[in-house]
Amino acid sequence: MNIFKDQIIRLLSDLVPLEPEHIRQDLEAPPNLDMGNYAFPCFKLAKINRAAPGKIAAQLAERVPEDPLLEKVEANGPYLNFFLNKARLAQYIVEEVRQQKDDYGKSDADQGGTVVIDFSAPNIAKPFGIGHLRSTIIGNSLYRIHKALGYKCVGINYIGDWGTQFGKLIAAYLHWGDESLLAQDPINHLYELYVKFHRQAESDPSLDDEARNWFKKLEDRDPQAVDFWLRFRDISLSEFKRVYARLGVKFDYWHGESFYNEMLDDTLEVVEELGLLEQSQGAWIVSLEEEGMPPCLLRKQDGATLYATRDLTAAIYRHNTWQFTKALYVVGVDQTLYFRQLFAVLKKMGMQWVGKCQHIPFGMIRFDGGKMSTRQGSLVFLDDVLSEAIGRAQEIIAEKNPALPNREEVARQVGVGALIFGDLSNDRIKDVDFNWDQVMDFSGETAPYIQYAHARICSILRKAPVETECNLSLLNNDPEYALVSVLSKFPETIVRAGETCKPSFIARYLIDVAKEFSRFYHQCPVLNAEPQVRGARLALIDAVRQVLANGLDLLGIGTPEEM
Repeated sequence: MNIFKDQIIRLLSDLVPLEPEHIRQDLEAPPNLDMGNYAFPCFKLAKINRAAPGKIAAQLAERVPEDPLLEKVEANGPYLNFFLNKARLAQYIVEEVRQQKDDYGKSDADQGGTVVIDFSAPNIAKPFGIGHLRSTIIGNSLYRIHKALGYKCVGINYIGDWGTQFGKLIAAYLHWGDESLLAQDPINHLYELYVKFHRQAESDPSLDDEARNWFKKLEDRDPQAVDFWLRFRDISLSEFKRVYARLGVKFDYWHGESFYNEMLDDTLEVVEELGLLEQSQGAWIVSLEEEGMPPCLLRKQDGATLYATRDLTAAIYRHNTWQFTKALYVVGVDQTLYFRQLFAVLKKMGMQWVGKCQHIPFGMIRFDGGKMSTRQGSLVFLDDVLSEAIGRAQEIIAEKNPALPNREEVARQVGVGALIFGDLSNDRIKDVDFNWDQVMDFSGETAPYIQYAHARICSILRKAPVETECNLSLLNNDPEYALVSVLSKFPETIVRAGETCKPSFIARYLIDVAKEFSRFYHQCPVLNAEPQVRGARLALIDAVRQVLANGLDLLGIGTPEEM
């Protein structure tokens, strides 16, 4: 769309006392096409010219010269509305999509910048719970979005593989562990031991002392403690990687908390040399009273370090290693105060790059009552949720298209896609009330609805004859124009999603594309159209297919060609 927007800016630059960049910033997209493709508000000019904005808009409408890229220019109250030439728009956008294919919508504007994304971060020796789903899929999408914007991306799974919980787990295993159960069902046996420890510790406080002693041994590199830790860690990583494979999520680095252990003393030494380390009730803290926050605890009375100590070290390591443009922490909204403290300490340490660090908070996810069984109390296992999603997709496919080839893979794409989209279509800061019937609805605002539009287009293209002529200027009726217009918004949608770190912008955009395609499909014959029109419409729907595939890929969702 740059060619059209740039031309509007050039035309206005000759008529208004504003710099081209300010005009670009002020141009808006009207709420519907009846009001044009772009709108220029005249409020700033009203202050400069001391005249009503509506009057200025009317005067400008008469002065804007005719241009082959524009169909018309109209004043609408205080706005100057620009309507693009339908045929030119279709030629430009459809051809651009056809040429760029998988790269349509991408940008190299931020080439050279590096974004480090910390996401997922499940805890070792516990089943992968649903609580980590949002961080995982939001982080995965942000990785893909920033990569599309030209950044070099570094995805880090900051797994919880250190801390007092390991002392608890070692103590629990020595008390109640069963080698045969560990061999048969390792991750669940470890989780059962962890739950039992907490239950028993309520009546036997000595267990907590025992756990603290074991973690201290682990920090002191006691061979027996390290052996237990390595064994529990390897069991968990194997399970995590299996679940990530089902989700289609990958990481560049698995730098857990333990990765930074050898660097902790250096961090604490810097904090102490800067005069920031204070003793409080035997523990070591950084006071944040001037910042209006509780102190940040870095070392406990027994000498053990804490999560904040490792996070400070990790932030410094990441900046030294990658010189990041942005560092994103995709962590729940309940940790907002913690990240404010963490960034405040880094600022006190003189780390000016802390301004590039950003907490990306998100709300909770809740499953509707009675729809999801769990194996352990209130913990919903992510593996169970994935199986449920895929199973529901298989049932729908068996009913609607039992002869479908590759049914298992399509069911995985549809089921997992529905789960991901059910989350990402919501503003990440809001809580998600997950409802299976809604997310699996093929006619609702869901991933299956979008995937079905993609599959339907693939079906039409398979049936289409080979076209030798394709006159894209024939795409000028209202349904075609609306469809082309929505395709043109894809690049700016990616930019907006990246700037706000909200994949929901892309999810909602894809719903708009699928809806416009549905309207077009019911009003404009494709295969039965006369040859020249048929060729143009086939090119148009192929562009729609490409944009749907590109957009779903940014969300981490597959695009089956048959459903």
